Amino acid sequence: MKKTHIVILVSIAALIVALIVFSAGDFSTYETISSAKNKQGKFVHLIAKLDKSEPIEYDAVNNPNYLSFYAIDSLGGKTKVVFHNSKPTDLEKSERIVMKGKMQADHFECKDILLKCPSKYKDDKKQLEKTITNQQDSTYK
Repeated sequence: MKKTHIVILVSIAALIVALIVFSAGDFSTYETISSAKNKQGKFVHLIAKLDKSEPIEYDAVNNPNYLSFYAIDSLGGKTKVVFHNSKPTDLEKSERIVMKGKMQADHFECKDILLKCPSKYKDDKKQLEKTITNQQDSTYK
């Protein structure tokens, strides 16, 4: 083999190893609240809904970098969430909340929040049927 072929093969192998090493932290899965409680202090992703029966604690004047609320996951697990940043817009309207952070003793210490908001493209079936019926009626007149 030529030296250039060997250099190319070694560089490809090094590139593959580098990609595996750098992407190893990105293969995290979503946890439930109970499984996150079992992994105290480890970085996890949670998917939950805002518990609207509990108050949201946020005071933009006194402490704009403190937000706390309660979240419920799909299995019914509930936890207090503390987020040291400003309150995300439309938190109350979100369908689901993806939170990245660590479970502490009595709460989830959130580092990042992603909101899954209701789609504005959802079709209201009754309204859609009504519109189609009205269009068909006006066409046949």
